[in-house]
Amino acid sequence: MKNIRLSISVLVVLALVIVLGSCAKPPEAEKQAAQSAMDAAISAGADKYASESLDAAKKIWNTAESQMKEKKYEEAKKSYIDATTAFKAAAMEARKKATVEQANAALATIEESWENVEATAKKMGKKLKDKEAWTADAKAISEGLGKAKEMIAANPFQAKTKLDELKTTVDKWENTFKEMVTAPAKPEAVKKGKK
Repeated sequence: MKNIRLSISVLVVLALVIVLGSCAKPPEAEKQAAQSAMDAAISAGADKYASESLDAAKKIWNTAESQMKEKKYEEAKKSYIDATTAFKAAAMEARKKATVEQANAALATIEESWENVEATAKKMGKKLKDKEAWTADAKAISEGLGKAKEMIAANPFQAKTKLDELKTTVDKWENTFKEMVTAPAKPEAVKKGKK
């Protein structure tokens, strides 16, 4: 009787192991998350700016795909999660490098525009009505450009924001000087010139 109970218990345990083992489901949610992260990394330019990180993430993805084919679902689940993390890191690296590139280009453009505005300001110095505002903005722009250069490597996102602010100020003065050049002469000045 005891042998029969023991045999039945072993069979029940064995049946449970077989049933539970066959119930393992493919990790579709994790696969979808990894696929989305891969797409986002590629959209962020990881193939250009973070190719090594992207390649490493793709290797993890390929491992997960192999594990899925072999029906090693638990291992595949972990690999997809690891791939998601790796793709997200590649996307962040790509965004940072792209922003550094954009910030450097913006810096060069703003510096060139600023040199032109300064040269115009020297030529039109006597005609400038609000010299205090010019002096304050000129100082802020010069200091801001120096700070932006320092920020680009450490925090390109913040540097880009700073450069956008500086561009607005440079554009303001560029437009101010253009208006001064194209402004029609005052009637009094015209009358004085005729006498």
